[in-house]
Amino acid sequence: MPVNTIMGLFAKSPIKPLQRHVIRVTECCDLLIPFFEACNAGDWEKAAILREQISQLEKDADVLKREIRLKLPRGLFMPVDRTDMLGLLTQQDKLANLSKDIAGRVLGRKLQVPAIMYPDFVAYIQRCLDAADQARRVINELDELLETGFKGREVTLVAEMINQLDVIEDDTDAMQIVLRQQLMSIEDQHSPVDVMFLYKILEWVGAIADQAQRVGSRLEIMLSRS
Repeated sequence: MPVNTIMGLFAKSPIKPLQRHVIRVTECCDLLIPFFEACNAGDWEKAAILREQISQLEKDADVLKREIRLKLPRGLFMPVDRTDMLGLLTQQDKLANLSKDIAGRVLGRKLQVPAIMYPDFVAYIQRCLDAADQARRVINELDELLETGFKGREVTLVAEMINQLDVIEDDTDAMQIVLRQQLMSIEDQHSPVDVMFLYKILEWVGAIADQAQRVGSRLEIMLSRS
């Protein structure tokens, strides 16, 4: 096989498109902070604009996802297993879906987080978004992993970054427990339907950290096979 043909196959590595995709995904997640700020202020017009921006970023991520799936090489010169790459892509794409669903459900009901919970709730969202950003940082190390042949210090670095994802996810679990206790103490001051939705919001936001952890787990599988 001619050298230029071989190089052409290597040039089709999906790593860079995968990294572009995860950037779009984290941009989508990051808009949840200003979205909830607008909801807290009762500025539903701004919240609607931010929800639309989240939706557009999720659509952009979907376009990238489809392009990667269609163009992902099937030849012998894929740097990593194709199935592993598709699995990783699917897991990180779910982060954008979660953000869109959260914003849509909150805006649809024009639901506000009770004032007594709001400071801890914002910290909770931010910690969940820390997990999404950590997942992005891990994905951005993939090209370095390829350059080192999935060996040496780079593997240790990525393994430590994945472990940090577990730490962040544990933090969000603890924060969610505190918020649930706060909500339980004021349940009688709010409509039962709103209380139900508030509990679900805590669960949905926490799912971002859970999903980011799954991204790390998929990459761990790739490392174990290399």
